[in-house]
Amino acid sequence: MSRLIRFIAALALCFDVAVASPQSSPHIRIYAMDCGRLEIKDLAPFSDTGEYDGHPGTLMAACFLIRHPKGDLLWEAGLGDKYAADPAGVSLPNYRAVVRKTLDHQLRELGLGFEDIAYFAFSHGHADHLGNADKLGAATWIVNSRELAWIDSTPAPPRTNAALLAARNADKTLLITADHDVFGDGAVRILAAPGHTPGHQVLLVHLLRHGAVLLSGDLYHTEANRKERRMPVFNTSRADTLASMDRIERIVRNRHAKLVIQHSVEAFDTLPHFPQFID
Repeated sequence: MSRLIRFIAALALCFDVAVASPQSSPHIRIYAMDCGRLEIKDLAPFSDTGEYDGHPGTLMAACFLIRHPKGDLLWEAGLGDKYAADPAGVSLPNYRAVVRKTLDHQLRELGLGFEDIAYFAFSHGHADHLGNADKLGAATWIVNSRELAWIDSTPAPPRTNAALLAARNADKTLLITADHDVFGDGAVRILAAPGHTPGHQVLLVHLLRHGAVLLSGDLYHTEANRKERRMPVFNTSRADTLASMDRIERIVRNRHAKLVIQHSVEAFDTLPHFPQFID
């Protein structure tokens, strides 16, 4: 009888652990922040098969603050707060940069400053993802080593600006070459998805209430690009891009994840309006 009692007690303990474990997961929040818009006269470069030739459009430049009990991670750094000085926007070689809300102001709404960001990571090295990186010198940077080498190459790759990386402290830089578990608990994972650039990556976040959310970087720019597997003419590898699409879509299906196309204004508008959040 004593063995039976011990067995029942052990079974009950296992059941309690199984029930309690989801509640003991870290409480993570994702804040989607408007870090500018790219107003483009001709979207032709965003499909190498000609669908957008001659068509204008606007792309979102979103930043995402992931608040984790072990620290705050900023994913992407937007167009740059400096462009907010001109409400009409600033003409750049490939688009007009329009910033109506500074990242600095949005962080301060949460009682934070750039110096409070514990970790900074970005999908890739194009300048519209690194505009405020020069303010993040206090953060630990998580950087794909292939991407860093590509940004620093000579001649400089188009759409990059190595000067935006000047705040990076080599002693506080974590170089990665593949997938990376940011906090060591599986809740926030950087996933390699090369092709748009050599070290391009996406971010997978597991939330208690909303489940898995995948932030796409520039794997896709529009919902049509995702549906039709289109890609920009300036991707560094068509084959790698298609392979990354295959891999990430499988992960999305297996994790039942919501994929957020970061450059889609429509997708951004479906997210909770800042300072509301997803959790």
